[in-house]
Amino acid sequence: MNQPLAERMRPKMLDDYIGQEHLVGKGAILRKVIESGSLPSFILWGPPGVGKTTLASIIANTQDRPFHSLSAINSGVKDIRETIETAKSQKFFSRPNPVLFIDEIHRFSKSQQDSLLGAVEKGIVTLIGATTENPSFEVISALLSRSQVYILKPLERHHLITMIDKAISEDYDLKNKKIKVESYDAMIKISGGDGRKLYNCLELVINQFDKEEEIVITDEVVMEAIQQNLAMYDKSGEQHYDIISAFIKSMRASDPNATVYYLARMIEGGEDPKFICRRMIILASEDIGLANPNALLLANNCFQAVHLIGMPEGRIIMSQTAIYLACSPKSNASYVAINQAIALVRQTGDLPVPLQLRNAPTGLMKDIGYGADYKYAHDFKNAVSDLECLPDDIKGTKLYAPGANPAEQKYGELLRHFWKEKYGY
Repeated sequence: MNQPLAERMRPKMLDDYIGQEHLVGKGAILRKVIESGSLPSFILWGPPGVGKTTLASIIANTQDRPFHSLSAINSGVKDIRETIETAKSQKFFSRPNPVLFIDEIHRFSKSQQDSLLGAVEKGIVTLIGATTENPSFEVISALLSRSQVYILKPLERHHLITMIDKAISEDYDLKNKKIKVESYDAMIKISGGDGRKLYNCLELVINQFDKEEEIVITDEVVMEAIQQNLAMYDKSGEQHYDIISAFIKSMRASDPNATVYYLARMIEGGEDPKFICRRMIILASEDIGLANPNALLLANNCFQAVHLIGMPEGRIIMSQTAIYLACSPKSNASYVAINQAIALVRQTGDLPVPLQLRNAPTGLMKDIGYGADYKYAHDFKNAVSDLECLPDDIKGTKLYAPGANPAEQKYGELLRHFWKEKYGY
């Protein structure tokens, strides 16, 4: 029996399901739907490890429906059509629709999602999708309009403790061991509200002990076991964070060879392409910024194109964009400016807006000086006046310093020309 603990402990009945009381607790909305025997198509939206797959399986089991499961990571249009054909053969007059569960439905391209529409509309299948991303952005509107959306929450501390105690007392392998939990804190912290991670952690800790040895679980024991076996505990998570970090830092360092290498590592590892694209959008603004404003446009277009056509063709667009970003001139001036501005706001509080910048929609406001001495920029040469715009207490504060690149050096020259020594450029 080599099944992981998380799989062994997967509940089969609704009453054994832990968490999501707002959806499946007594009298809750989704429980009423399940117990009614009817079932609309719906999307389960929530973080990893909170029971989306388990809940879909329980629903199909409770209503005695055929259950088909596809993962968007390794399924294409052909797999969808074959599954729909199988579902057609299972549909009889007195039998409810088969359930088609799509895990990580946000990874399906538009064409893949389109291939589901007909079967959902005709009632050939009842669709249950699971996603960690906002379905409003990641699921096509035609499919979303035919589905309910239920939001799942991270598991709370009492849920996680219940899961640990349940595994120790009920799992066929663990219940015969002498296990004492002195502290749950480290396991709960490591899990981050993810039930699968919690069980992986518990199993790894227990496996550190000899078979006949009494097992006493403390925070120190947990942390030592995890640190010694980090890759074994959460290899995909470690790879996820280490490789995306290497990818970003390679682009920031203007190294296109390392950039495309780590991009390939993520693609081959099954990383969500849209996650990669989002990171490139952030880098285009944080690390390139005004040194090359086109970088942000290209990165955003890359996200849209990959979302539209999907994989594997999306890899070409991501490669083009990543190499472009790596080879682009760099500036973090905008990033530094907003951070300094936020720090200044937190330090100085809500300083009054200068009267000359305020609107005066009423006569009283005009009488007390609102809008007085305002200088309309277009009335002046080069559309620049000497109007003071910062609050009095922070006049002359410089937050944006142009970067040392050709594009921003031009901005610097203009600012020096317009403002002279006012901001010290």
